[in-house]
Amino acid sequence: MTIASSSPPSRLPTGGAAEALSRTGTRQGVSGEDRGDGRLAALFIAPALLGFLVFLLWPTLRGIYLSFTRFNLLTPAEWVGLDNYVRMVNDPIFWDSLWVTLEYVFINIGVQTVAALAIAVLLQRLTQSAMLRGIVLTPYLMSNVVAGLVWLWILDTQLGIGNEIISGLGVDRIPFLADETWAIPTIALINVWRHVGYTALLLFAGLQAIPGDMYEAARVDGASEWRMFWRITMPLLRPVLAVVLIMTVIGSFQVFDTVAVTTAGGPANATNVLQYYIYGSAFGRFQFGYASAMSVALLVVLSAITVLQYRLTRAGRTDLG
Repeated sequence: MTIASSSPPSRLPTGGAAEALSRTGTRQGVSGEDRGDGRLAALFIAPALLGFLVFLLWPTLRGIYLSFTRFNLLTPAEWVGLDNYVRMVNDPIFWDSLWVTLEYVFINIGVQTVAALAIAVLLQRLTQSAMLRGIVLTPYLMSNVVAGLVWLWILDTQLGIGNEIISGLGVDRIPFLADETWAIPTIALINVWRHVGYTALLLFAGLQAIPGDMYEAARVDGASEWRMFWRITMPLLRPVLAVVLIMTVIGSFQVFDTVAVTTAGGPANATNVLQYYIYGSAFGRFQFGYASAMSVALLVVLSAITVLQYRLTRAGRTDLG
């Protein structure tokens, strides 16, 4: 006689059900790991985020608020609405400073871009020596203040070695930083000397991304170096060149320290660039509300120029397949 067991058979997942359960457990494990990675990433990002909030976002918002006030550090800010902007529009010194800044930007960007592109192409085509790249970058390692002081001594009309050489050649001494005609081009070329190596290395990095077989194919077809430059190098370098132009334009509009240590805005406001005028209004005349309004105007101008450059140069797209 057989006695049947009264306990129900165990129901263990088999086949597809077991596989589904395994996948669910795996997903839960990955999700837990992702959460851990997310917390670790947030921990690493936190210092940079804190710095962004404290030293960039908050001062920007505070500056926008102060641009609508009359504020001199000694008394509470007084709301004046658009008075500072109306004053700015009617201020001839503001427009003169903007014109001087534009003159500096055009000279600096034009010379620096052409020189940096030439250096980058030479580095790529003739030599890729790390030592030579280090030498090219050396002026960029010097601060703007030190560079300005060094060139101030070199170009001094009476005692500068630059004018001593010019005088030795039988040419009249040139007041590079004391003449209204020479001052802004001289300051622009000083900054070109300091930044051209860094810009050249950025372009050199872009050139390294261009496949070498394109040049080999062009040589087989009989293309000259000049033709390869315009037909291959420039089109494929366009995205990197566009980003470099955006960076250099923004930096050029913010020129300040070179002017401060060489000409202090002179002679006769010939080098009174916008940043130096803003500084003088804020810390020289304690008109922080008006200085903030000019800073906001500069922010709007730079934002518009950046967007326009990005769209015209198609910086987000590349011709590489």
